[in-house]
Amino acid sequence: MFNTIRWGSYFDDYSYSLKTNLLGFPIHMTLAYLNVYYLMPKYVYKKKYFSYAGLVVLSLFVMLLLKYYLTYYLVSTDVWPEGPEEPNGLSFNYAIQMMLGEFYVVAFVTAIKVTIDWLGENSRFNDLEKRQLATELRFLRTQVSPHFFFNTLNNIYALTLNKSDKAPEVVLKLSELMRYLLYATKKRKQDLALELQCIENYIDLERIRFNDKLKVTVSVQGNLKNKKIAPMLLVPFVENSFKHGTNDQIGSVEINLKARVEGYFLTFEIQNNRPPNQTKTKKELKSSGIGLNNVKKRLELGYNPKDYELKITKTNQHYKVRLKIKV
Repeated sequence: MFNTIRWGSYFDDYSYSLKTNLLGFPIHMTLAYLNVYYLMPKYVYKKKYFSYAGLVVLSLFVMLLLKYYLTYYLVSTDVWPEGPEEPNGLSFNYAIQMMLGEFYVVAFVTAIKVTIDWLGENSRFNDLEKRQLATELRFLRTQVSPHFFFNTLNNIYALTLNKSDKAPEVVLKLSELMRYLLYATKKRKQDLALELQCIENYIDLERIRFNDKLKVTVSVQGNLKNKKIAPMLLVPFVENSFKHGTNDQIGSVEINLKARVEGYFLTFEIQNNRPPNQTKTKKELKSSGIGLNNVKKRLELGYNPKDYELKITKTNQHYKVRLKIKV
């Protein structure tokens, strides 16, 4: 309708304009769809550029012949009223004008189709990236649990070998941790208070194991209400502290843990003493690095870089971790 009114006003002949548009638009559509759904997928996407260019020119030439003769026999012998001359048959100027005009139409439609496809592909890529991120985060969260239980079951095994009366208490503590983990790892964020409670349960298990040899100080400050954190994010730091600190060469095990909430940030610090001249096999080093690498990966995937700061300090006497994170 737009084209009919436009050219009808130009020719001062709306009947002629309507007829030529009714004839021209099916040709436009045929060429556009031919290019978008056949020529481009078959040649451009397969990098057959010369074949594509040749076929485009050929299709435009076929269009030229079809449009000229249909207009001549069905509409009017004056096939180019807007031209500078009345063509005597197919003139060169007429051919160039018609083919360029058709090329503009096809190029415009193709640009729209390519843009729509790109937006759709970009949207699918973003959705896929989000799904992959969510899947990897779920995997990393569940990866903590077997690692955590492995250490705790070793503790229970040691107590049962010694026929300790503390074994039932340890099993009870472990069941509480399992109950927390079954629900915590399903959520993207967990209450900070529950996460710290999980850590305290873990420390209680280690206290039962090491008796008077273990000296742990725990300090929690600030308002924990409505504060959230990725579940099982802090536990690997506590695990590592016991790994580094519970060595026969140390004597008494000293671990200091501080958790302080200020505004929207939690500052979590844990420090343990280290044995002198500590050496580990490659297998032990790999095992001890699982938890720490897991935490680093989860921080990268789940938090903005500006929302956390992780600092690890090692000396001959101490191993210290400081994590400041938005909660």
